[in-house]
Amino acid sequence: MSSLLITVLLWAAALSSGLLAGVYFAFSGFIMKAFDKLETAQSVTAMNAINEIILRSVFMLVFFGSTIISMLLIVVAFANWDDAGAGPALIAGIVYFAGMFVCTVVFNVPLNDTLLKLDPTSDNVQQGWSHYLKNWTRWNHLRTISSLLTCALCIWLLTNQ
Repeated sequence: MSSLLITVLLWAAALSSGLLAGVYFAFSGFIMKAFDKLETAQSVTAMNAINEIILRSVFMLVFFGSTIISMLLIVVAFANWDDAGAGPALIAGIVYFAGMFVCTVVFNVPLNDTLLKLDPTSDNVQQGWSHYLKNWTRWNHLRTISSLLTCALCIWLLTNQ
């Protein structure tokens, strides 16, 4: 797998998945822990603000762009199946698409939607936040690992072309 298209895809996948691995790592490593040290109402308000702002940020370009790149990796790997590196490229694409994109859509976004409906002044805000924090962070760990693994596989493929 040494064509220019594949090389460009691998570089784009390595850089974008590495960038998102860093974002997700920050949330899992310290941002969510810092939010949990605040008053619950502040945590809910802060996370809802992030969820609102992120939708209109450059993050979305990287998020969707990297997802498209992962799908292209899958297609190109199948199209070049007899070439060396097709298997790892396929794995990188699938790991990223399933572990980052599908996880986000199926788990993290619905949790964000539920958090948005939570009234920070209600009596059940602590219970709602605890459920959100535990489950959102668990799925975010998967996004972090999937993104990092994809980055590593792409770098490995680039160095072994």
